[in-house]
Amino acid sequence: MKLIKQITDLNKAINKENELGFVPTMGGLHKGHEYLIKESKKKCKKTLVSIFVNPTQFNNKDDYNNYPRDLKKDLKILKGLKVDFVYLPTIRQIYKEKKLPKIILKKSQRILCAKFRKGHFEGVLNVLNRFVKLISPKIMFMGEKDYQQYILVKDFIKQIYKTSVYPCKTIRDTNGVALSSRNVLLKKVDLKNSGLIANKLIKLKRSLYTQDRSNSIGLKKSKILIQKTKSSLIEKFNVKIEYLECRNLIDLSTDLYNKPFKLFVSYYLNDIRLIDNF
Repeated sequence: MKLIKQITDLNKAINKENELGFVPTMGGLHKGHEYLIKESKKKCKKTLVSIFVNPTQFNNKDDYNNYPRDLKKDLKILKGLKVDFVYLPTIRQIYKEKKLPKIILKKSQRILCAKFRKGHFEGVLNVLNRFVKLISPKIMFMGEKDYQQYILVKDFIKQIYKTSVYPCKTIRDTNGVALSSRNVLLKKVDLKNSGLIANKLIKLKRSLYTQDRSNSIGLKKSKILIQKTKSSLIEKFNVKIEYLECRNLIDLSTDLYNKPFKLFVSYYLNDIRLIDNF
């Protein structure tokens, strides 16, 4: 495993790699990241993992400062997975180039997390634009837990680069909650409750699939089911729910007429923000 900290060393290391898999991370690695890396190793000759806590995608300074960081543990995991390259850039390295065009989301894209986290996805697209320009990977691997992020990144990257963006399934804990770096910030009781919430939403998704989505009556019943579940979760777990809604998988619009869909949720357990989709 080669550790890379300078752009000059990065260029030397990957200059002749035509089939490079790229797994961008902010550290705090868990089984979900491990799955992305294993998929990259299956589909690409070499794999590069970056660890970079990107300041531009945080709309809350405390959230940035408190984001879980444990580089020693992360490197041990990556070494065990036999990753080829690990890139550990500084903020100055990544944002040295000032000439890249400003990223502005369309009105139709300012939904779900983009509605509640101003500037978040602009920051994500900005940093991944810079990474892909530097690395030129064949495939970039992203988890479906952040499905909105995956859709935005996929559509953005394909307009500029030959890199394809490959989605990987959400990896869950034994209690049903989606694995996330922020889970380590949860108290034991909150972690338990997040699992209970996940399982209630999984049941809700199953119920929604039984509704007839070919007419307005079935869609109205679905909305009623969602609202009842939302009220129940707020009352039982004392959570603040930013959104709980269905979006189709094609363009994330609310058009669900006979289209595949996911149930999206964002909520706070105390001060910790969690997102998921089912």
